[in-house]
Amino acid sequence: MSPFTGSAARTPDWRHLRVDLADGVATVTLARPEKLNALTFGAYADLRDLLAELSRERSVRALVLAGEGRGFCSGGDVDEIIGATLAMDAAQLLDFNRMTGQVVRAVRECPFPVIAAVHGVAAGAGAVLALAADFRVADPTARFAFLFTRVGLSGGDMGAAYLLPRVVGLGHATRLLMLGEPVRAPEAERIGLISELTEEGGADQVAAQLARRLAEGPALAYAQTKALLTAELDMPLSASVELDAATQALLMNGEDYTEFHTAFKEKRPPKWSGR
Repeated sequence: MSPFTGSAARTPDWRHLRVDLADGVATVTLARPEKLNALTFGAYADLRDLLAELSRERSVRALVLAGEGRGFCSGGDVDEIIGATLAMDAAQLLDFNRMTGQVVRAVRECPFPVIAAVHGVAAGAGAVLALAADFRVADPTARFAFLFTRVGLSGGDMGAAYLLPRVVGLGHATRLLMLGEPVRAPEAERIGLISELTEEGGADQVAAQLARRLAEGPALAYAQTKALLTAELDMPLSASVELDAATQALLMNGEDYTEFHTAFKEKRPPKWSGR
């Protein structure tokens, strides 16, 4: 995402999310615990716009996405979204579905690692948000359910049919997206859907620790690694190695690469600038 901004000022308050910024880490909490953090139109739009703002500012080096209360996110709010979409025409429905996809693209394309801290339910759109993250840290209560076919819609919602086979393989993805059955933490870890399984109640803490580790590291190297992982999913090998070569040449001309060499000679940890 471009760092160049227009006239709009930074958003001082996010009405549909709780956002905390400290030491290069953004913690974004879905905070509707009475509804299992079900997403509304406003929550989708805030996530889309927040990620764009943070990407332009370049002050955030890692982001944790968490849910308050008993679960991570139960998906789209049945009353506020599903009920409302029944009254929309085709153009309005296309606008809404494009917006949800823009959120997933923003998670994948933002220049910092995103860590989903999952406990309890991650269902529907909540499961896809976790899937789009770079890391999924979950405790034993976590369960993922891609419920779209259960409401009569395609399982390939919000990019799920693109992302899920690349994380767990086509066979597992077909089963999860077709049947919509919940996948509990032990199986999710076995098939690669979970990056790290914590003790019960420990997902938020472990995710925060990982975010601090990433925030203290070489931010530009992480950003380019994330960009290459996304870009090269559909590239032939020849294009991938050429893109890798161009990226490494640019990074070898950066301050962090020089700093590593200086720190190595001086026998001290590098002081990463993200440049």
